[in-house]
Amino acid sequence: MSDTPQSDLPRLCDALLDAARKAGAEAADALAVEGTSVSVDVLKGKLEHAERSEGVELGLRVLIGKRQACISASDIRPETMATMAERAVAMAREAPEDPHVGLAPADALAERTDAASLDLVDTAPAPSPADLQDMALAAEAAALAVDGVAQVSAAGAGWGERRIHLAATNGFSGGYARTGTSLSCVAISGEGLSMERDYYGDSRTHAADLDDPAKVGRLAGERAVARAGSRKPPTGAFPVVYDERVASTLIGHLLGAINGSSVARGSSFLRDAMGQDVLPAGLSVWEDPHLPRLGSSKPFDAEGLATARRDLVADGVLQGWVLDLATARKLGLDSTANATRGTSSPPSPGVTNIRMTEGAIGRDALLAEMGTGLLITSLIGSSVNATTGDYSRGASGFWVENGQISYPVNECTVAGNLRDMLRTLTPANDARPHLSRAIPSLRVEGLTVAGS
Repeated sequence: MSDTPQSDLPRLCDALLDAARKAGAEAADALAVEGTSVSVDVLKGKLEHAERSEGVELGLRVLIGKRQACISASDIRPETMATMAERAVAMAREAPEDPHVGLAPADALAERTDAASLDLVDTAPAPSPADLQDMALAAEAAALAVDGVAQVSAAGAGWGERRIHLAATNGFSGGYARTGTSLSCVAISGEGLSMERDYYGDSRTHAADLDDPAKVGRLAGERAVARAGSRKPPTGAFPVVYDERVASTLIGHLLGAINGSSVARGSSFLRDAMGQDVLPAGLSVWEDPHLPRLGSSKPFDAEGLATARRDLVADGVLQGWVLDLATARKLGLDSTANATRGTSSPPSPGVTNIRMTEGAIGRDALLAEMGTGLLITSLIGSSVNATTGDYSRGASGFWVENGQISYPVNECTVAGNLRDMLRTLTPANDARPHLSRAIPSLRVEGLTVAGS
């Protein structure tokens, strides 16, 4: 991490809680977030844009009976915190009652708040702006060196560090830090109306794990060139393979459908599916918040509860919802320690690291088994009905014939119903384990493809 002076986040949280009590709050929690980020963009071999930001944000939630209110600020002066507390209490007194709000009981709080075992902080010196510029320039040059690349529309690198601390009047107090370094490149092939673009990027908590800039640029260039000459695919019902880089969107719809907020509102296509088959037998999806060096790992959730690995789907069968305290109370269940929050909002359910059972074959073998159909590498737009599962998205990628990629395609639409789609999944074995959502390429049977 950098040698930038750091604020005393636990002290700030304690001061906010004291201010809340003095203002009349019956209970409260406080979140302090300190961050520093540096980003650099290059274009045509020269620096295009550089930006640095740093600061501290404070969030306060106060509760009076079954009423709550949240307020945030980026000013850490004592008088500002006192004003925050007074305004939050005034807002809470006017807020509607919610029988499900409330802090966690003291005996349910996480005992361990140390994140050292998760290895989320890169102890190597932070890259300088010049280092980031060199990385971006190297990626741009590698993309331009690919035969058929006309230009690079964007190449950039960034670095950041973030520290958080959470404290509450129920006795919880804990915090942790994380770092991150990223590099990306967008390349273009062709000219005029025949231009096609594609990208590649990588992001890691530790800079030493980051893909080489030459690889980032080369893959962006090769992907853009492979898209040259795209046209519309045939229209009809075909199997579809979602490439690994977009396959997580399908599992994302599953995660959204088992989110406690959606379930409690009745706006989930899986609201009645607990204990039922939602994936093919043999496939499981699980969450593991304790994987080292992953940006979504954390020792406790936003309400101070201990996080843990758990199955969401086991052998195809839905095991449970994703819950914070409020949605758990609405559903008559216990929290699954999935609370997330920002400084200006109350907790809500969200997931950390997601893993899925992989298959025994690679993506190319999955295409060979498919025979004729569509390989999707990019998705645009969205028309997904979360309540019914009706699904329609714009897509681009490649048309596959006789198990081999035949030609690139764009301007097509794929449609189906998510509940049916999820039950036909066949996974490859190409998930990238360093991603927070490590999902392999997935084949879906019988989607409607609308092209020419």
